[in-house]
Amino acid sequence: MEHIVIIGNGISGITAARHIRKLSNKKITVISAESDYFFSRTALMYVYMGHMKFEHTQPYENWFWEKNNIHLKKGFVKSIETQSKTLLFANGDSLAYDKLIIATGSKPNKFGWPGQDLKGVMGMYHKQDLENLEKYAPNNKICKRVVIVGGGLIGIELAEMLNSRNIPVTFLVRESSFWNDVLPEDESEMINRHIKNHHIDLRLSTNLKEIISDENGQIKSIIIEETGEEIPCDVVGLTAGVTPNIDFIKDSNIETGKGVKVNRYLETNVKDIYAIGDCAEQLEAIDQRRPIEAVWYTGRMMGETVAQTICGNRMEYKPGHWFNSAKFFDIEYQTYGWVFAKPKENHAHFHWKHNDDTKCITIEYDKSSNTFKGINTFGIRMKHETFDKWLTEKRELDYVLENLSEANFDPEFYKTFESRILKSYHKTKTVVV
Repeated sequence: MEHIVIIGNGISGITAARHIRKLSNKKITVISAESDYFFSRTALMYVYMGHMKFEHTQPYENWFWEKNNIHLKKGFVKSIETQSKTLLFANGDSLAYDKLIIATGSKPNKFGWPGQDLKGVMGMYHKQDLENLEKYAPNNKICKRVVIVGGGLIGIELAEMLNSRNIPVTFLVRESSFWNDVLPEDESEMINRHIKNHHIDLRLSTNLKEIISDENGQIKSIIIEETGEEIPCDVVGLTAGVTPNIDFIKDSNIETGKGVKVNRYLETNVKDIYAIGDCAEQLEAIDQRRPIEAVWYTGRMMGETVAQTICGNRMEYKPGHWFNSAKFFDIEYQTYGWVFAKPKENHAHFHWKHNDDTKCITIEYDKSSNTFKGINTFGIRMKHETFDKWLTEKRELDYVLENLSEANFDPEFYKTFESRILKSYHKTKTVVV
């Protein structure tokens, strides 16, 4: 019986295992060094905030795996012997495979800061990070301040988590405005104000120089690169992006760049070895997508796709139109298609913002053809399938604006503000070029 081994029990690896089982009776082993059972990584913040317990983040009961004949192995893979098709573990164990799927996800970036390996310095990606946060920042009596380094989506989640326990936060963001390499200027500045309204000490254009320890080896403070200012703190959260977790294969003959190089079928350069999820790097980027996408839904899609190929239905990975969602404290964010921080050549932005400074829409469109290219929404929930359809149909901006109510989840809200959005567009043709 063919043995499929999957390294990693995140959304990518588990989706692959589940779909291989649906399609075949192959032997399946899933390996993880992080946790015994699959859990929803995006739900970790809600465990810390008290909205759920960790066991609630596990979508499947523990008996699910045995019932479906999916073997789970706890262990850390040290290296891969590709010629003999053998995995070597840190504890001396070994495991043979017929086909191998690498789904090892990401790890938080570290940039060689002095003190970055002190206890109490952590990311917010793994289950162990949640456990460390509970240990070092259980409340505002034990933890007087946390410094967060890096202004991406994980950083804002960590700030919200700490804010829920009234732990003071200083947020170091190297960019001149929050996430302004992704968000257009008006949106980024709105999020700046929203962060500050939650009593977060937001420091823009600010870099970490070093982390200082006390005489007991505990975190004492951090030093700001630009000014030399010392900020006392007990915990440092490193959220300056993530990197594919592939150190264990760097010395193998599997081709790597930043991630594990794969073709459109998610195959590596070594026969019978595949890579999916955050650790996979497309040899050629798909459309305008990045070669590596650390996104939950793309990981799931890769798992479904590679399962088809492994079970004899060779399938190309086609993620479709880009979309994503997130939350900035009280403001929900959705993006469909492509809205760039600065419009692409021959493109423009139409921007509308509500007076309460928590709701806005930005649409990118082609100035020559008036074709709709993408939309960002903040504080207004929209329907994915509607925008997906309009992007495929290459609808014009006027059509999208005049039919925006079709995509809205909240008819009462949109009934109130539809005329204002259209008036803003038709009266002024407001654009940001």
